[in-house]
Amino acid sequence: MTPRWPSTLWVVRHGQSAGNVARDAADAAGAERIELDHRDVDVPLSTLGMEQSRALGDWFAAGEENGRPEIMLASPYRRAVQTAEIFRQAGGCQPQEKICIDERLREKEFGVLDGLTRFGISASHPEQAEFRSLLGKFYHRPPGGESWCDVILRLRSLLDTVSLHYGGRRVMIVAHQVVVLCLRTIIENLGESEILAIDKEGDVANCAITEYRFDPTIGRDGNLVLARYNVTAPMKDEVPVTREPDAMVAARG
Repeated sequence: MTPRWPSTLWVVRHGQSAGNVARDAADAAGAERIELDHRDVDVPLSTLGMEQSRALGDWFAAGEENGRPEIMLASPYRRAVQTAEIFRQAGGCQPQEKICIDERLREKEFGVLDGLTRFGISASHPEQAEFRSLLGKFYHRPPGGESWCDVILRLRSLLDTVSLHYGGRRVMIVAHQVVVLCLRTIIENLGESEILAIDKEGDVANCAITEYRFDPTIGRDGNLVLARYNVTAPMKDEVPVTREPDAMVAARG
């Protein structure tokens, strides 16, 4: 009988993006808005992000211990697609492997807060800063945007698709920080306090893998078990690993 879940599931945060760089600069300058020339969906990787993506592909190509992915899924955001493409070009998976774009893996939507730093949110939408403080990031939904619960809802649907079509396969998902954490919430059946405690320990590094392996002995039909979290590939030429601060800004993913 085909297992219900993939034999191995890797969830990867995209490489450093130009948005990450612009956000850091805006935050350091005390600016209210992140200076970007693109929609968030169109923000590309930075040069460093490309190097990080290549290092991840090199790592898998060199024989990362659990094989290479047979299925590649990615957020439609440019930075995630670029990460997956560079990973494939570096030999992380078979060159003919199609990258399946799934909109359910998109970045958390920030609504009216999109493009604002924490200074901008306090200045332009002080009521939202207050609501977030009262409700917490898990439940706070800015006007026109999403809460973590909203992201979890669409990711439950995504995992149903993965279970239906990719049982017994090695699957890699390339997406965003909040997506990584929300997938952990679903797969590990974590509560609000548990996942926020993990989030508080530190951000998901760019191009870090979160790995699950299927254990047939768990439950009636087996289940995925966390094997590694927030692990980055060995970097050549001392390419730095980036771990973005957990600021209340729109270009976080």
